Amino acid sequence: MKILVINGPNLNMLGIREPDIYGRETYSDLLEKIKRHADEKGVEVEFFQSNHEGSIVDKIQESYGKTDGIVLNPGAYTHTSVAIPDALKAVGIPTVEVHISDVDTREEFRQISYVRPCCVACVKGQGTDGYCEAIDILLG
Repeated sequence: MKILVINGPNLNMLGIREPDIYGRETYSDLLEKIKRHADEKGVEVEFFQSNHEGSIVDKIQESYGKTDGIVLNPGAYTHTSVAIPDALKAVGIPTVEVHISDVDTREEFRQISYVRPCCVACVKGQGTDGYCEAIDILLG
């Protein structure tokens, strides 16, 4: 099984950006954690991070026929993008939405997700461990 892990805007700033909310782990720490978990589960994992909505859409479209599942943290695009959920619907790849913080307990605008209806599950508020949980969900 091959899983694509997509991270949206500012995820590359983990450990720097609002550590009281997002923790002190760095982006490299996150990727290492996911890779270790994927290796334990016998899963091939590919990583992609972009601050640009169109690049995320392109990556989702490029994954058609090449990826069995997507773990997606769309960051701020969760609450603003229509293009990302449209891309998810177009490719039909099972996707799990992930958020490090519990977006449902934060600002009102963060409680809106345009992506969630296109996903098989949402993991939120589990810190970076949520990515491992998302992989487990995709594995069934």
